[in-house]
Amino acid sequence: MPYMLLIHEPVGQRQARTLPEGQALYDRMVRFAGDLQSRGVLRAVESLASQDGRAARVQVREGRARVTDGPFAEAKEMVGGFFLLDVESRDEALAIARECPAAEWATVEVRAVAPCYT
Repeated sequence: MPYMLLIHEPVGQRQARTLPEGQALYDRMVRFAGDLQSRGVLRAVESLASQDGRAARVQVREGRARVTDGPFAEAKEMVGGFFLLDVESRDEALAIARECPAAEWATVEVRAVAPCYT
């Protein structure tokens, strides 16, 4: 069953770290991804750039598009990355989320992958 782990991190958290601190945390995440790959449960993984100045939100209402460039003042968290897993059960996905190093400094949301009409 496919599950996605979404990493929700506080806005500004990355900027509060020194470069060596950030690189050390990133290295932990890379090792975690490598472990998941060796276990045969990792479909995809990506880290997302900070939303400052590079992110945009798009809405189309009544045929008119509205684009809002980041940073987003109302946002307290941002999606910092994701892991797409192929596991046997929700319990297995939750167990992997507990192992995720990012759970120490962010929130790991576990979501089943399913059609949007279910």
